[in-house]
Amino acid sequence: MTKLDRSIIHRLPIFSALDDAELDDVLSRATSQHVPKGTAVFQQGDDANAFFVLLHGLLKVVKVTAHGQQVLIRFVNPGDIYGIAKALRREDYPATAIAIVDSVTLAWPSDIWDDFITSHPFLALNVMQVMGDRLQEAYTRVKELSTEEVERRVAHTLLRLIAQSGRDMEQGVMIDFPLTQQDLAQASGTTFHSVSRILSAWESAGIVAIGRRKIIVTDVEGLSHVAEQRQTIKDKRRTPSS
Repeated sequence: MTKLDRSIIHRLPIFSALDDAELDDVLSRATSQHVPKGTAVFQQGDDANAFFVLLHGLLKVVKVTAHGQQVLIRFVNPGDIYGIAKALRREDYPATAIAIVDSVTLAWPSDIWDDFITSHPFLALNVMQVMGDRLQEAYTRVKELSTEEVERRVAHTLLRLIAQSGRDMEQGVMIDFPLTQQDLAQASGTTFHSVSRILSAWESAGIVAIGRRKIIVTDVEGLSHVAEQRQTIKDKRRTPSS
């Protein structure tokens, strides 16, 4: 079990409104787990016997469809609550959570979920906000998949990633975790070859710089323009002429 740094935990948004007694109660029922890079915290279809908050590192949540296609659902950042199948009244995990880098997570047994939420209203409010945000993100991604061209989907995905995990550098904004082109393809709902072709074109245009498992957006305004320009053109075509 990894030793917990109480002060760091209290600074996480999900716990920041708890007083000392509440935080002690929450932590008394938690265990901490070190999750080595490449290891799954849980697998799709496993019994949902715990829920989690990530303390350190980064996870990706992937789902295998009925047709065997692997889809990257989202990334889990420090402070995020995840694995909350009980909140959805599920008995199993709908996807797999895998550590992208060495990570540390808190875990609570799922059978205390109802009491956990009832005893700490702020946590219940936070969970509702998380679920709302995820529903909105899912709606946005479904809309992108059904209405947008591949290049725009990749652009929107990169913009979301730099908003969530971007780090300013002299060259631009770097996505501050190892990101493969396959990860980006799965997150955008396209193929590795399409992403490779698009990134190569963007690199030639000075919009991104590509390294090994690293992407730097060197022209955020240019990437935003790529994300929006074709929709603007289509919208204009739909507008009746006066």
